[in-house]
Amino acid sequence: MLYRELGVTGERLSILGLGCMRLPVKNGDSGQVDMDLAVPLIRTAIDSGINYLDTGYPYHNGQSEIAISKAVKDGYREKVFIADKLPIWLVENRQDMDKYLDEQLKRLGIECIDFYLLHTVKESYWEKMISNGVLEFLDDAKASGKIKYTGFSYHGELELFFDVVDSYNWDMCQVQYNIVDQNYQAGREGIRYAAANGVGVVVMEPLRGGTLTKNVPEEVQEIWDESRVKRKPAEWALRFVWDLDDVDVVLSGMNTLEELKQNLETADQGYPNSLSSEEKEIIREVKSVYSQRKQYNCTQCGYCVPCPQGVDIPANLLQLNNAYMFQDEDNAKMNYYMGVKEEERAVNCTGCGECEKICPQMVPIQKALMDVRKKFEQN
Repeated sequence: MLYRELGVTGERLSILGLGCMRLPVKNGDSGQVDMDLAVPLIRTAIDSGINYLDTGYPYHNGQSEIAISKAVKDGYREKVFIADKLPIWLVENRQDMDKYLDEQLKRLGIECIDFYLLHTVKESYWEKMISNGVLEFLDDAKASGKIKYTGFSYHGELELFFDVVDSYNWDMCQVQYNIVDQNYQAGREGIRYAAANGVGVVVMEPLRGGTLTKNVPEEVQEIWDESRVKRKPAEWALRFVWDLDDVDVVLSGMNTLEELKQNLETADQGYPNSLSSEEKEIIREVKSVYSQRKQYNCTQCGYCVPCPQGVDIPANLLQLNNAYMFQDEDNAKMNYYMGVKEEERAVNCTGCGECEKICPQMVPIQKALMDVRKKFEQN
């Protein structure tokens, strides 16, 4: 296992971290973790050199934290760093912050969480959390010994990311980054900024929830196959992120021993700046093909919002394009219902056309929103 120092903390973390949002489950029930499979999986990961476990309050309806509590008994606690997250969308006041932290410590069965993150920081939550004293809460939690290091997972726009990094003496941040999402949310520029400020960088969704490895479009697979270096799509995707010298840990939600084994083998070669110019060109070609598969040329610039009816046009078109780009309508539909509020969905469009007047890409937005309704809203 290769290790990198996390920001200015000096802690040496495995470049492959175990994301515990997709643990083995019973009978396909995402809420009921199969402890007989999950606990040995986590321990095998630790025995193989992985020393970073990532969980969150809502993962598997709390079962993820319990699985970790079982796995880190019998001497395993001393071998790993545990990262957990405060569910800021549930927080109404300062008392809630303490309540959730104490509940998580109890679930995990530990006295101190190594890395405690604000979960899903974005525009709609940030100001409220600041006004409720979240930064003071983090100071107090550290002083009390309940947490060791602080961080945040990010799902907002780049401009706010800079403000968040500057707002506090963070130890680490967690951002989405992969072959396709190089300029999405914090993106490459955000990673550079965080690292330059001594903030450790943990990357989530390197395989984009599996969409870069499942149902791979034929034209994408042809590019992978033409490369002189033969790798599976998952290997390409992981090596792409590890090639960055300002990324410290890459999370993967491995839910089988076979997936764990494959990613461990790939991690053995995960050195920074190790990809050749030819390999980087192959990856650029793949990214270009995915981009060309978009149904509508929406760049997520946001000029079309606010919509008079409150429709979040970029969010609607993002999931529509994802369905086409990754040949995964089911996953796109799930993200549509989970990520787009009911009052912001395409069904609320009245066809006023104001958005099309100011769209710099001249996207036929009304038609696109009708397509969203057909694909996601109609059975």
